[in-house]
Amino acid sequence: MPIRSLDVTAVASLSDSPDSSRKHGPPRQWESSGAPEPPESGSPGSTSHGSPTRRAAAAPATAARLTGLVVAAVLLVLTLALSIGLGARSLAPAEVWHGLTDPSSPAYTVVHSMRLPRTVLGLLAGTGIGLAGAVLQTVTRNPLADPGLLGVNAGAAAAVATATWVFGVTDFGGYIWPALLGAGVVTAAGYVVGGGRSATPARLALAGAALNAALFSYVSAVMLLDSKSLEAMRFWTTGSLAGAAPATVTSVLPFIGGGVVLALLLARPLNTLALGDDAARALGSRPALVRAAAIGVVTLLCGAATAACGPIVFVGLTVPHIVRSLTGPDLRWVLPYCAVASPVLLLAADVLGRVVARPGEVQVGVVTSVLGGPVFLYFLLRRRGKAVQL
Repeated sequence: MPIRSLDVTAVASLSDSPDSSRKHGPPRQWESSGAPEPPESGSPGSTSHGSPTRRAAAAPATAARLTGLVVAAVLLVLTLALSIGLGARSLAPAEVWHGLTDPSSPAYTVVHSMRLPRTVLGLLAGTGIGLAGAVLQTVTRNPLADPGLLGVNAGAAAAVATATWVFGVTDFGGYIWPALLGAGVVTAAGYVVGGGRSATPARLALAGAALNAALFSYVSAVMLLDSKSLEAMRFWTTGSLAGAAPATVTSVLPFIGGGVVLALLLARPLNTLALGDDAARALGSRPALVRAAAIGVVTLLCGAATAACGPIVFVGLTVPHIVRSLTGPDLRWVLPYCAVASPVLLLAADVLGRVVARPGEVQVGVVTSVLGGPVFLYFLLRRRGKAVQL
């Protein structure tokens, strides 16, 4: 995108201070696509090389964001406690404590074999899905991008279904590599089919819808044709944390942990990319490499989460939107917030599914779909008056 002029000091503030406030409007490609606004620069308090007055003006914004992050962390701790304590049989706080610390406690087996692995898996999967959604929305410049809506989860599910049908794979250890492969292929395919660097939100949404329909139809066909695949995958395909085992948690941890680290390292390059390719190159960034790394991060996070829990939608759409309304578009704040807030939503949905259908449960993927559908419609209605380029 041609840039008439470039205030290097102002733009450099994007990489030096997470507290840029607003002065100049976003580049035109963001206006036409309706994507989340790029981080803005050139405002008082936006650069670490600015005057003491500017740094002082940025201090309240930093304090407010840090306070919000602490509040989100407290909510996460409370949600973790509820996830361990609530289920088909609720445990009092004292029982939970004894179940965690006393092997002779009657609650020890329930807590250590069922509730704790399920809770930790929800923490990991929620973090991965939320970060993947934030990265995907930024790199595609699509405010409605979600790993589930753009076909990433469907690609992982189709690959797992194939592995189950053809090779008889029935456990997480066999799911993880096909899921990563399927997620990576479909992420790249959706981006290319949607227009690549010239993609618009409408094109990406249409490409994702087409891939979703085709791949989930394939998954359904596999399950109908093979009774063993149906038995192994009928709960997995709806998205579920039930049946999580310690081995599943330890297996998925390196993949999601690595993806989280890479996503956080990409915050500054993605911030620069949000200014447009020309501005990014002027600042020494390599847009093609940043996009490829971002797609790799999305693949790693979504593939691992889908292999462990099945396809779960709307978490990666809803949380980044809410976070941006609180922090602004700077990914150095958006990504840490998403890493904390996304597991809060996923675990809360899982707890709700366990409580409303005692002694059974509603799968967490069903709950997030019910909760996320109206949110998705709300975002669409907000954009109703905006032009969408096809």
